[in-house]
Amino acid sequence: MSSTALMQWQALQAGLTQLRSGALGAHGLSELARSQEALLEALGPRYREVLLQLLDRLESSALFNEESCSFSQQGLLDNLQIWLDKAQGQLEPVS
Repeated sequence: MSSTALMQWQALQAGLTQLRSGALGAHGLSELARSQEALLEALGPRYREVLLQLLDRLESSALFNEESCSFSQQGLLDNLQIWLDKAQGQLEPVS
């Protein structure tokens, strides 16, 4: 397990918390997530692909209000949390 990848995971988790509280916008979280190369490298291409798809949808949802968007921003945030939970499991395997 890379300590850099784990630190980047923690930064991304903090970013999601900030987004939920309104302290960070969707584009800010997306920029943060896309810059976490050590984390994405440690997790592999499948995790990268899923994260990038979630971020694309999150950025799109930020352009519209909840009623005019085809998917719920809250649902996307929940899915990002699921992604983070699964990523943590990959970074910290049970011994």
